Amino acid sequence: GAGGWSPLVSNKYQWLQIDLGERTEITAVATQGGYGSSDWVTSYLLMFSDSGRNWKQYRQEESIWAFSGNTNADSVVYYKLQHSIKARFLRFVPLDWNPNGRIGMRIEVYGCTYRSEVVGFDGKSCLVYTFNQKLMNALKDVISLKFKTMQSDGILLHRKGQNGDHITLELIKGKLCLVINLGDTKTHPSNAQINATLGSLLDDQHWHSVLIEHFNNQLNFTVDKHTHHFHAKGEFNYLELDYELSFGGIPVPGKTGTLSRKNFHGCFENIYYNGVNIIDLARRH
Repeated sequence: GAGGWSPLVSNKYQWLQIDLGERTEITAVATQGGYGSSDWVTSYLLMFSDSGRNWKQYRQEESIWAFSGNTNADSVVYYKLQHSIKARFLRFVPLDWNPNGRIGMRIEVYGCTYRSEVVGFDGKSCLVYTFNQKLMNALKDVISLKFKTMQSDGILLHRKGQNGDHITLELIKGKLCLVINLGDTKTHPSNAQINATLGSLLDDQHWHSVLIEHFNNQLNFTVDKHTHHFHAKGEFNYLELDYELSFGGIPVPGKTGTLSRKNFHGCFENIYYNGVNIIDLARRH
């Protein structure tokens, strides 16, 4: 009714769903009780989705977050999210409400349109970026992207060099594996290889972010909010690699490593290499 949302039955199986019409970056939410009533929600969960079918719960400090709601019908309780949500659909799920009333909510959502470049891969293709060697910086290399998939295996990123040197980022059984093989593996086998695994169940059809940063001999590998820090001993030189990056697969498979070598099947969003928007470049050229 005009006083806000109040379901016919007040129990733990009710929710209020909002379709924002497009993917939106949500930064805060606010709630009130039902206008002129004894109906208000004292705690609730917040869920979000891109499709309206596959839902994820808002988490904070590594656990599902229950929001404190209202203590009367009219005061506004405003909550700034610790980290923004990027989604089209939201669900407010009441957990507790005024024992002398029913579930009642008025809701405000704060945010702005989320700008993104998305590209889909069918498991048979890859996107190759060849860059100008004059733009290379010997000291710094930064690659960032988001991905979502239902497949548990697939190549996200590959860059090869001479003598079998390579960098490969691959999804294996729902975990992300980063293999960096640089330098002479015969003389310095332990120094030349970096092998790291992060994340689990990353094939859940939700967006996951990846960041690979290389500064001198320091390397940071981040998946969502978890980071591995490495310090490479000996020679660690990105300039031995080709001026070519492939996303979603390996153009000529077979030479390096013993990984599954399956092309990526899913979506990438906002691929950046040293500040260059790769998907936008592919779309324009």
